[in-house]
Amino acid sequence: MQVEFAELSLVGDRDENQDRVAVAHSASTALLLAVDGMGGHADGARAAAVATETVVEAFRRTTQPLFDPQGFLHLTIGKAHNNLVQLGGELRMEARPRATCALCLVQDGRAFFAHVGDSRIYHLRQQRVFDRTRDHSHVELLLQEGLITEEEISDHPMRNFVECCLGGNLVLPGMSVGSARRLAAGDVLLVCTDGFWSGLEDADVAGLGKSGEALDKGLRRLAELAVRNNGPHSDNTSAAALRWLG
Repeated sequence: MQVEFAELSLVGDRDENQDRVAVAHSASTALLLAVDGMGGHADGARAAAVATETVVEAFRRTTQPLFDPQGFLHLTIGKAHNNLVQLGGELRMEARPRATCALCLVQDGRAFFAHVGDSRIYHLRQQRVFDRTRDHSHVELLLQEGLITEEEISDHPMRNFVECCLGGNLVLPGMSVGSARRLAAGDVLLVCTDGFWSGLEDADVAGLGKSGEALDKGLRRLAELAVRNNGPHSDNTSAAALRWLG
């Protein structure tokens, strides 16, 4: 498996970074992860750290290549959710630690997406957004129903309201686990928190990994642009990326 990796997390205009990103890989399999601790609840940073540790540990303990990538993603997100529920077990329901997450697993020339909340996964091909996940958010529902446009999302009063997340209620959250996506040489996969994508247009994101630019430089360029565009109250801004080389 020939790949290029990069990851980055900026604090933005916040006092604390409650995002976590990670890249885990073996000779045959790679996993990108972005987790966003929800700052309106207790200890969002700890929630993001616990969820990240849970996923990365599960990946490292699983024989690779994975026999059932989609099953792995579903079970691992469930385990991360249960660990966050336990973390906040002594707190009132509304105060329990919560997080959103996005996982992208790559193996055998295919990518598998899984996410909860409004952390996103992008599949970029030939300098365009070939595909992306759809947020578990109120504004995404309005968009899909044709009640608002993409341009109206950033200013909508409920733009930060997510429909589901890790932690809080014991019941397993709604999650999206996608089918296999075949990769072509040069494709770029990106996982990111809402602080990253909310400050960028699709055309900006599509430019990641453009000809001659290393992924780490591209990620920093886009993250700093997102912080500027979202200022003076920008959120934590985090992403991890993989370029598939064959």
